[in-house]
Amino acid sequence: MQLQPKPSDYPRIRKALGLYKVTSVITGVMLLLLCAVMVMKYGFGVQLFLFTPDAAAEFVPIPPEGLEAEFKPEGFDLFRAFLIAHGWFYVVYLVSDFLLWSPMRWPFWRFLVIALGGVIPFLSFFLEARNVREVNAFLAAKEAEAATAGAAGA
Repeated sequence: MQLQPKPSDYPRIRKALGLYKVTSVITGVMLLLLCAVMVMKYGFGVQLFLFTPDAAAEFVPIPPEGLEAEFKPEGFDLFRAFLIAHGWFYVVYLVSDFLLWSPMRWPFWRFLVIALGGVIPFLSFFLEARNVREVNAFLAAKEAEAATAGAAGA
């Protein structure tokens, strides 16, 4: 028998669901940007730097292996920024995953599947839609049960 959320946790679940919706979209977008960065870097052999002396944005070829220390392009490394931002947003995404998973009393494998949404492209969007729909349906059903029980008791 699967454990059910406690009625006292319903407000907490709603707040966690709101946070989960936002973080899953942000993490998914950051992951797609990171994938684009990887294609540019390893497929085309370039990096994007902003605010270089030559232009506002410039694609710079990747240095040969072993010469990275000598090759210091000027400007803001946008690819590295995407990498760091995705890493931090993924941590926030995991926290929001836990905050939703815990009061919903889902099995641990479900926590792991949701966590994979931050590392498999497009999965966070699919899971976000599915989990939000499921949690909202669960809460609506429980609120309807409480309303009918309250009306029957009155």
